[in-house]
Amino acid sequence: MKFAEFHVGQVIEAGPHVLTQDELLRFARDWDPQWFHTDPEAAESGPFQGLIASGWQTCGIAMRLIADAVLAGSESYASPGLAYVKWPHPVRPGDALSVRATVLQVRRSSSQPHLGLLRWRWQLFNQAGREVLDLEATSLFDLNRS
Repeated sequence: MKFAEFHVGQVIEAGPHVLTQDELLRFARDWDPQWFHTDPEAAESGPFQGLIASGWQTCGIAMRLIADAVLAGSESYASPGLAYVKWPHPVRPGDALSVRATVLQVRRSSSQPHLGLLRWRWQLFNQAGREVLDLEATSLFDLNRS
């Protein structure tokens, strides 16, 4: 989507992505090797009563869904960061994850008129409608880029 297509209150949905156990384990072993992400047997008797995905992996899944559905072909080029990130419920192998992005603010920079700023909330839900990720991001758009 182009920057000019965004408006406050707009809701964009994408997905699902089904997270396999192999995908979960591969990410955890490479990037977040804590036992409740990497050891299915030990995780069974842990606080989550089973294997769960890294919160960072859920962020990556949300990013991929947004990149494919919204940012591909746009003028987006960076983000200065997140206002917050929360993982209210765990993600488990086999979960089908869908993202809902709500546009909170759309504006041009007053000091750099070629710069568009988009503030939006991303929520990731599993197949049961349970929220597993909630974050607020700011995306930058170079409006001189075609």
